[in-house]
Amino acid sequence: MHYIDLELGERVLRLETGRLAKQAAGECLVSYGDTVLLVCVTYKQDIAEHIDFLPLIVDYRELSFAAGKIPGGFIKRETRPSEYEILVSRLIDRPLRPLFPEGFRNEVQIIAHLLSSDVEHEADGLGIIGAATALLLSEIPFTTPIAGVKVGLVDGEYVINPSLQVQERCKVNLVIAGTEDSIVMIEGGAKEASNEEVIGAIKFAQPHITRIIQIEKELVKRAGKEKLDLVAPFVDEELHKKISENAAPLIDQVFVFKEKTARDQAKMQVIKTLAEKMTEEDENIEAKVKYVVDEIMRTKMRTMVIEEKKRIDGRALDEIRPVSCEIGVLPRTHGSAIFTRGQTQSLAVTTLGTASDEQRIDAIYGEETKSFMLHYNFPPFSTGDVKPVRGPGRREIGHGALAEKSIVPLLPDEETFPYTIRVVSNILESNGSSSMATVCGSSLSLMDAGVPIKDAVAGISIGLIKEGEKYELLVDIVGDEDHYGDMDFKVAGTKQGITAIQLDLKIRGLAVDILSQAVEKAYKARLAILEIMNRTISSPRGELSKYAPKIVAFSIPKEKIGEVIGPGGKMIRKIIADNDVEIDIDDDGKVTIAGPKSQNVEKAKEIIKTIVQEVEVGRTYIGKVKRITNFGAFVEILPGKEGLIHISRLSKKRVRKVEDVVHIGDEVIVKVMDIDEQGRINLIRRE
Repeated sequence: MHYIDLELGERVLRLETGRLAKQAAGECLVSYGDTVLLVCVTYKQDIAEHIDFLPLIVDYRELSFAAGKIPGGFIKRETRPSEYEILVSRLIDRPLRPLFPEGFRNEVQIIAHLLSSDVEHEADGLGIIGAATALLLSEIPFTTPIAGVKVGLVDGEYVINPSLQVQERCKVNLVIAGTEDSIVMIEGGAKEASNEEVIGAIKFAQPHITRIIQIEKELVKRAGKEKLDLVAPFVDEELHKKISENAAPLIDQVFVFKEKTARDQAKMQVIKTLAEKMTEEDENIEAKVKYVVDEIMRTKMRTMVIEEKKRIDGRALDEIRPVSCEIGVLPRTHGSAIFTRGQTQSLAVTTLGTASDEQRIDAIYGEETKSFMLHYNFPPFSTGDVKPVRGPGRREIGHGALAEKSIVPLLPDEETFPYTIRVVSNILESNGSSSMATVCGSSLSLMDAGVPIKDAVAGISIGLIKEGEKYELLVDIVGDEDHYGDMDFKVAGTKQGITAIQLDLKIRGLAVDILSQAVEKAYKARLAILEIMNRTISSPRGELSKYAPKIVAFSIPKEKIGEVIGPGGKMIRKIIADNDVEIDIDDDGKVTIAGPKSQNVEKAKEIIKTIVQEVEVGRTYIGKVKRITNFGAFVEILPGKEGLIHISRLSKKRVRKVEDVVHIGDEVIVKVMDIDEQGRINLIRRE
């Protein structure tokens, strides 16, 4: 067994190997305080001949016993991964994938199990560290050490690996992965942070990443295995040369077309023509022709950008595709919008619900509720494909989470707007950065629904072509620029600042100064898109849709909850039935009333307010006579609160019999004279 400790922030980070899971190709036990994560790497020695990519699978799972919990539900065991587990799996995958050697095609599986949790620190950054270390220790030819850390900006100070409690106060909250001298991946949110604050967080992370990498390298020195030799390339040198010679004259025909569908069809025709011509060369010739044609197109597209400053669709490097916005496009929904940017189109629809519609999550860190949900759908027709339609995949979950993160800082608080909000973005057409189109469409849809968001939100994706020391940044990349390029850098925010950021690279790292330039270009592009969006709708509608439920929320003293509910729930059931409303009362006294008609909601609110109202000495009330005795009448002045009018206070004249003045059911005007030590209320009748 080997281990190395490093003091990092408020905890000690420990990397350990050689004690557990020794049949894995590589394993690392990562500890950070009381949070413990086991990461194991395995691979298949055989390679399928038809595979021309890296088949990497990453699965992060949180085992309930890690936090001393038993899973909820009927099954009482861990089943399919939660959305959070899928997001962390993606977070681990993305910085590792570009660092595998080109041409490595063995199937690789990385499994990370959370074994212990201090319920204060998430394990996302630890997963990146553990996976990288396990790969470095294994015989898999992965040789570039990387590490991931979380950085928060709290009260003007940067913090490494902030706890969950501290994260709630963070203006910037990013997971950053990098090598010793460059950044590989960024993911996170912010509360309208400036460009400088975000870049500052990235710079702050770098030295901490370097320190972690040093202990990774030391552990590999002690326990690392000899690396495998790379197998033969997917296309051997001689066949590659033949395909290239035949393909090169045809590729220019493909680049004539600036529109995606026409270009894709031309490319497929080139591949089909060459495959038919060379059918005797190899039994898997079509896949190999496609592989080489892709390489040639990649080289040509990159040369156009670097040398000629031309893009594949004819735009200038900083040019945004045509943008159009529509709102109120669906008659019966609560809010709807269509955002179109070039050949990328999002139909975003907002639905408002009550507290009972909140999403309840049984997380390892405790039970949570979400009153805002943003879901992203990517049907196959959006790219002209034919595929089976199943549940949301990792792409849908990841893109939805990024867009949700972009919107959350602008939402009103629950006291101001006590609705559960769900936004669904259906991608109707896709050619690059549909997640950022989702941000724009969702912002428009929320405003159309009358949700009082603080400001409009937009997003843009910046690409990169880098050859040696030469590079060019591309604003608003299309699908081919993402496919053949080196970077997909998504930045979302308002005119005031950044709300979400995501960086994915296909190269082995990027200097911070290039990222700074990309952030600045994203800011200018975002302002241009926001200007177009604001011409469509510049502020939320003043009224909600007539089809949306009417909701009010207010608080009552906790000790009054029982009075509102009544014996056996009698009181609250009567209010609900009489007014056709739904009522939710939290343990802290928060009351939420929802119904189809605003007048009924307000009436129910007034009834509850009256129930919890305290009787005031000297105040006049209109009450109803409930009981009569020979010494006076008992009058209900507030729901459940009765006072006594003594016979001597029923009239200015002498009263011989109570029934001579009032009867049961009569409404009378009374004034509270006093409340005695036993809480009894004494009244006097007013004419």
